[in-house]
Amino acid sequence: MKSKPTSFDIAHLAGVSQSTVSRALRNSPLVNEETRLKVQAIAKELNYKVDKNASNLRTQQSATIALLLFEDPTNDDSLINPFFLSMLGSITKACSNKGYDLLVSFQQMNSDWHADFEDSNKADGLILLGYGDYLDYEEKLKNLIEQQTRFVRWGAEVKNLPVISVGCDNFHGGYQITEHVIKKGRRYFAFLGVASSHAPEFLDRYLGHCKALTNNKLTANKSLQFDAISTEESGYQAAQKLLASGEKFDAIFAASDLIAIGAMRALQEQGLNIPNDVAVVGFDDIQIAGCINPPLTTAKQNTKLAGELLVDKLLALIQGEDVSTQLMPTSLVIRKSCGS
Repeated sequence: MKSKPTSFDIAHLAGVSQSTVSRALRNSPLVNEETRLKVQAIAKELNYKVDKNASNLRTQQSATIALLLFEDPTNDDSLINPFFLSMLGSITKACSNKGYDLLVSFQQMNSDWHADFEDSNKADGLILLGYGDYLDYEEKLKNLIEQQTRFVRWGAEVKNLPVISVGCDNFHGGYQITEHVIKKGRRYFAFLGVASSHAPEFLDRYLGHCKALTNNKLTANKSLQFDAISTEESGYQAAQKLLASGEKFDAIFAASDLIAIGAMRALQEQGLNIPNDVAVVGFDDIQIAGCINPPLTTAKQNTKLAGELLVDKLLALIQGEDVSTQLMPTSLVIRKSCGS
């Protein structure tokens, strides 16, 4: 009796590694389309099928991923940063496409929230979205590593710990959007957002912003940087401090769209016109960014791809494959808040 074909048979015929076959059969975005189609065609020709139940028994896996969200201060009862809502949809769909269930919960930062997910077989691994103050959060990451929990996170690259992250190139995004506003003739930039190691993404955006100013023979004025977390209220308060400072400015780069929206409200309450008096740009491209008046120019992060990559990298970790951090490029979304 002829034995059933294996993934190693497919790998041999396709001229790729077994891990590439595994990824291709999961429709992984890490495999280029030509290779994926070739692998899938060979699998179909061999009548190869993954026995999910047998695989789960062999590996003692639950076929479930846990998604842990950080509780953010919001204007509604969701406690979820709206930036993560579209990513949540992408993660849910990616899990479904790969035959995994998704367990969604909030991170409990004041307790042992990371414990027992794998030991109790609740989930095969974790996806982490959001973190608050990174310097406090770093200890949680160390605990996960010591526990040998398989996890991936959304965010900036963690250089001092063996952590797999998916994020955007915040430095380039900050550079790109600042240079765009400079080309609109603006010269005096304020930055609203925490620019320290407490918020690595915001810090990288600020550093990219400063580099763009320097390369265009402009000066980054430290007196025009005001701390803000990613909420409308924090952006509103930071803009009020900016207005009270007496410093000259004709542009605001907000470290997130929510900060930008709050800042715009503060400016408009003072009778300032956006963009004639002050150009305002944000970062993220959340859904409301295109609906406010004026619509917000922003650096877009690809949340659909982000969700797919988070799931794919976690499943690769679960299967013992080598996985690395990946940063995605941002793209500019040009609207009326920084001029036509």
